[in-house]
Amino acid sequence: MTLFEALRESHDKQRTLLDLLVKTQGDSDGRDELFKRVRAELEHHAGAEERALYVPMMEHDMTQEKARHSVAEHHEIDELIETLEETDYSSPGWVAAARQLQELVTHHLDEEEQEVFQLAGRVFDDATKQSLAETYQEEMRRLAS
Repeated sequence: MTLFEALRESHDKQRTLLDLLVKTQGDSDGRDELFKRVRAELEHHAGAEERALYVPMMEHDMTQEKARHSVAEHHEIDELIETLEETDYSSPGWVAAARQLQELVTHHLDEEEQEVFQLAGRVFDDATKQSLAETYQEEMRRLAS
């Protein structure tokens, strides 16, 4: 498995969880459980992805700027998660912020899959793509435990 395949698996999971999250209602156990799953998935993925993809990308002139842009988007996502943590589940503003999070994450994932992966694919050889996939998966397991 290459790094990009491993990342896509997590991206698909994020899209599914976010779709479910924005359909939840009020101060419910379902909303609480899904939000915790979304938050954990996004945090673990961002941490592992920065280590396995963005740090190595920053070592190449061709991919440095794109890597910095994507890391900045991770910070925007973190800020929206904080907003959701500070907002009451029963507040109408909560769903609005969850939809905003869904849009931001979806934009970020689409950009990665359509632009970042292609660019990184040009600077990493096949062996590197495989070893970075292992780095990503190890980091995901470490963060989840």
